[in-house]
Amino acid sequence: MVSQKNTASNKDIGFTHEDFAALLDQYDYHFSPGDIVPGTVFSMEPRGALIDIGAKTAAYIPIQEMSINRVDDPSEVLQPDETREFFILTDENEDGQLTLSIRRIEYLRAWERVRQLQAEDATVRSNVFATNRGGALVRIEGLRGFIPGSHISTRQAKEDLVGQDLPLKFLEVDEDRNRLVLSHRRALVERKMNGLQVGEVVTGMVRGIKPYGAFIDIGGVSGLLHISEISHDHIDTPHSVFAVNDELKVMIIDLDAERGRISLSTKQLEPEPGDMLKNRDLVFEKADEMAEKYRQKLLQQQQGDADEVLVDDEPEVMETVAVDSAAGNEEE
Repeated sequence: MVSQKNTASNKDIGFTHEDFAALLDQYDYHFSPGDIVPGTVFSMEPRGALIDIGAKTAAYIPIQEMSINRVDDPSEVLQPDETREFFILTDENEDGQLTLSIRRIEYLRAWERVRQLQAEDATVRSNVFATNRGGALVRIEGLRGFIPGSHISTRQAKEDLVGQDLPLKFLEVDEDRNRLVLSHRRALVERKMNGLQVGEVVTGMVRGIKPYGAFIDIGGVSGLLHISEISHDHIDTPHSVFAVNDELKVMIIDLDAERGRISLSTKQLEPEPGDMLKNRDLVFEKADEMAEKYRQKLLQQQQGDADEVLVDDEPEVMETVAVDSAAGNEEE
């Protein structure tokens, strides 16, 4: 009797398959490209995987969207019944299937990470995987980065850098333009700078000569000896004073960690103006003595600047005291 009653009730309701499908549509989740949703691996495919994200049809992730790095087999990234986050890459196709991506999530988080590293002015290490005419290519957090040739500080040919780990600093991080530019030179200079001081005398080797000065290698990093810092006497061109591979004693006159630059001088080491042109050996012999005089002069100048600041502040203090005294007299 109960069975007949239930059957009659179902007939009265008239709930068809079409009604059930419409009800599913009514309560179906709405998925949009750009959403990040949880999903479970439903089935592994030769070149991808089917993912259950709660939609009517299992979504699909192709192998090229499984990682920011190269993947040869889906099992390198996903396992059956594994649950994780997926990025919705495209709308439903004609079969009602969405396309997913893991690579896009990794890409977004990688840019967030490198922006953070740049803000911290961090030094990172990365392996050179290729070179081209302009420089070298590396990967940072899975992103492809470029080191311009002018920011590679090594005596090796660029081609020989492939496979080597290099310390690097960030020059440009631009997600919109997909530009990640790094500097090997800045990283080396910063590390070298930690052991250098303004006024210190170091020995270096001339590695390059330009119309505006000479580039001096000091312990693996390059410093600029500008033409105006070679001698007190006038010089037409650095080529008239130096040759490549000349060994010099130079004094550090500026350390610019932000720009990765070391400025050098031999002019400040001259016992007499023009000695770099007349008697270079004497300049090098007296280098430490002249550097000490330079440091003392620098110290006196810094002390003078500090005293000047105090003197500039003093009238304001005296004026305040005078005003306070006057106010006190008026009250009396």
